[in-house]
Amino acid sequence: MKIRVICGEIKMKNLIKMSFLLITFLSIYSCKTQHFSTPEYGKNETEKEIRIKKVHNFRTVENIKNIDGRTLKQGKFYRSGHLFKLKKKSFHEFESLGIKEIIDLRNSKEIAKKPDNLPRDIVYKNYSAFEDKGDQLDQAKKMVLKGKVNGSDADQRMVDFYKDYVTENPEMIKKIINEILESDQPILYHCTAGKDRTGITTALILIILKFDRQTIYNEYLLSNNYRKKLVDKRLKLATDLHFLYPKMDVKVLEKLSWVESDYLDAAFSEINKKYGSVDAYIQQVLGIPEDKRQEYIQKFTY
Repeated sequence: MKIRVICGEIKMKNLIKMSFLLITFLSIYSCKTQHFSTPEYGKNETEKEIRIKKVHNFRTVENIKNIDGRTLKQGKFYRSGHLFKLKKKSFHEFESLGIKEIIDLRNSKEIAKKPDNLPRDIVYKNYSAFEDKGDQLDQAKKMVLKGKVNGSDADQRMVDFYKDYVTENPEMIKKIINEILESDQPILYHCTAGKDRTGITTALILIILKFDRQTIYNEYLLSNNYRKKLVDKRLKLATDLHFLYPKMDVKVLEKLSWVESDYLDAAFSEINKKYGSVDAYIQQVLGIPEDKRQEYIQKFTY
C-alpha cells in the first residue's frame, strides 16, 4: 500500500512538473511572437501626479499657460480612473485636496460592476454620454477572445468612439462641461481608465480656456506616462497567458490600453466636420458664448 502511495505521489509530482514546463514553454513562445510599438508620451510633465493606492491615473491639471500667457490655477480640476478600489484609509487624501464633488463619466453597466467607493460627504453625480446598448462591450470582448477582432479593427473602433463621443449626445456633453466649469469647489471627474472620456473632457475644457494645441495634446498624452507600469504589466500578462486564448490578437489590448494623438484628432475633426469649427461647437453645442468663455478664463487662470 505504501509503495502505491509513493508511486502515486511521484506521478503527481511529475505531472505537475510537466504542466509547469508546458506553461513556461508556451509563455516563452508567446513572448517571442509579440512585438509592441512604443506609445506616445507627454513630453512635459507639468501636472502633479497624485499617488493614491488602488487608483490609477490620478492627477491635477494645473500650472500650464494658455495662448494669452495666463496660468491655470492649482487645485481646480482633478482627473482619474475609477474609484472602485479606493480604500477608506485614503479618504483623507480627498479631504486634503478639497474635492467636494465627483462626476462619474461611466455608463450604468460599468458603474454596476465597479461602483465608486467614496467618503460620505462628497457629492456624487453620474453623467454618461455613452450608453452600452445591447451589451456591445461584452459582445466585443467575446469577439476579441475568438480572434474576430485584430489590432487594426481595434484602432478603427477607438477612432469611431472618439468621433461619436463628442457628437452623438451633445446635451450630455454640455451638462458635463458646464457642471465642471460652474463649480466653485475643486472637482474630480473620471471614467474607467481616466484616459479617453476623461481625456476628451479635459481637452474641451482647455480649449474653452484657450490653451494651444501642443499644451492640450501633451496633457492628454500624459495618461500614457502615468499608466505605463500598469499597461506594461497588463500586456506582459496577456502575452504570457496567450496560450489560453491563442486566437486573440494581443495587439487589440495594446490599442485599448494607450491613448494616441490620432484619437483626439478624430474627435476634433468630427467637430469641425459637423459644426464648422471648435469655436462654433463651444457656442452652439456647449452653450458658452464668448463673454461667458472670458468669465471662465478669468475664473480659472491668473
